[in-house]
Amino acid sequence: MGNQLEIRHLKYFLAVAEDLHFRKAAERLFISQPGLSRQIKQMEEDLGIQLFSRHNRKVELTKAGAYLKTEIARSLKNLENVIDHAKLLNDGVEGNLRMGYVGSAMQQIIPDLLLKFKAGYPNTLFSLREMDNQKQINALITEDIDVGFVRLERVPESITIKPILQENFCLVLPKDHPVDETNFKTIKQLKNDAFILFDPNYSTSYYEKVMRIFDDAGFSPTVTHNTIHAGSIYKLVENNFGVSIVPRSLLVEDLKAVKFVELKAVPHKTTLSLVWSKENRNPILKLFLKNIINKL
Repeated sequence: MGNQLEIRHLKYFLAVAEDLHFRKAAERLFISQPGLSRQIKQMEEDLGIQLFSRHNRKVELTKAGAYLKTEIARSLKNLENVIDHAKLLNDGVEGNLRMGYVGSAMQQIIPDLLLKFKAGYPNTLFSLREMDNQKQINALITEDIDVGFVRLERVPESITIKPILQENFCLVLPKDHPVDETNFKTIKQLKNDAFILFDPNYSTSYYEKVMRIFDDAGFSPTVTHNTIHAGSIYKLVENNFGVSIVPRSLLVEDLKAVKFVELKAVPHKTTLSLVWSKENRNPILKLFLKNIINKL
């Protein structure tokens, strides 16, 4: 190797670092196990660094190896993103903005933002993925997405968070439910109803905020169903499996068998925030933040 590290050598190292098993890594790389072992051994000799501890057929990363794994993975991801952006520019495309989002953000916020940005930068691509909050944070850190739309109150220090919409909650009720906008006074009127709520694993902080509404009303709800999709909630409510609480942005006015009651007097609000990594160098992200987000 003669101190001439190539990208393939770094990929060899990452494969072993991820699997901690030379045979499995070799199979994944489609090379022989002895050949992979020689490449890693040569890499260690050329760098003057022991990357792995090998004993009793067990492979472990050294401290130096663990550090290199993190930094090399980040550098290769950056290089991959740079090359992808260069290819887009070569094809006459200004860039690709990869977005993660919770479902409620797609109702109006994201379409409005994309239309505004597309007007100024028509040759931009958008890649959209519905993801729960934690998966978005993980994807931002690994730079698998550039921006996310989350319902979180706290994020890691490497992530910037900007609240863009604070809204009321809404009750979701079957059309024939005795409670409606004209006679609703307190959520305690529904203490005997079954509740269908968003799965707490989808957003723990959001779920806790909803539960505070019940705490303030002095009762614990009977939660019979958890889901991650608003459509599933509406279908269950429509068929009288229970009632629900959702952000106002998920209010759908033309649902024939479901009605909504906005909880205007409830002090708890839900906040939709934009998040992005401070280390992300995607040029189109910088344009997006400058031209759209800072105007919110």
